[in-house]
Amino acid sequence: MSEGTSRLSMVANLARFLFWGLLIFLLVSQWIGGTALENKRTAIIEEIQKARGSRLITLIHREETVSMLGMTVNRYIDIDDAEAVLRAIRLTPPKNPVDLIIHTPGGLVLAASQIAHALRSHEGKITVFIPHYAMSGGTLIALAADEIIMDPNAVLGPVDPQIGDLPAASIIRAVELKKPEHVDDRTLILADMSSKAITQVTSLVSQLLEKHLPREKAEEVAVLISTGQFTHDFPITVERAKSVGLPISTEIPPSIYRLMDLYPQRGAARPSVNYVPLPKSP
Repeated sequence: MSEGTSRLSMVANLARFLFWGLLIFLLVSQWIGGTALENKRTAIIEEIQKARGSRLITLIHREETVSMLGMTVNRYIDIDDAEAVLRAIRLTPPKNPVDLIIHTPGGLVLAASQIAHALRSHEGKITVFIPHYAMSGGTLIALAADEIIMDPNAVLGPVDPQIGDLPAASIIRAVELKKPEHVDDRTLILADMSSKAITQVTSLVSQLLEKHLPREKAEEVAVLISTGQFTHDFPITVERAKSVGLPISTEIPPSIYRLMDLYPQRGAARPSVNYVPLPKSP
């Protein structure tokens, strides 16, 4: 073996060593950082539970993508979430209050419906905290609560069903605007599915709202937010939600905000918003 070949081999071995060393370092650093963050979250959750005498459950997602070893992951309400929340409720004594923090863009109707039914069936008081937003399926879950506590600037959203990536109400409207002979079979099938989905969701929302409103008023509000009268991302503010009779207050405990600070958006090279915090009050 020539001296040049030997040097190339040494460089290649050194490069492999550095690569694997760096990879192991990154994995260990992520694991240590994740463990420390999880411990902080657990400590605040226990603090809130002790102060309120309740079981605290978090349902916190980020609509944006997050970085994970170069891959991106979108979070939304799914069956795994439903299974976890139902397990937490099942392990809670029947008359024990349940607090649920929701921060989500929405998700599967099936999963959100399961969570809403479980909350509605629980004997203890159900309180939902919304520090920023609970759209779509998040709103559906919030309607099952005895009390909804929102940040003054937080929002809910319409719960009109989506078929694939299209609003069910818009599919029906598109079919109505066309002559029958100009509508293909697939679109007709989608319109039929859309009609059924809207009927099902409207009925569920009406049942949940009857916990707070007279039946006629519950049906009226259910139609308003379930049948596509607004775009799916339309913000339902605290004032608008109160105006239809929802049991909403804006007294979120500071500990809820401290807990939310421990769910940062990962993967950004730099923050989009910067500010200097005010000094802490005595």
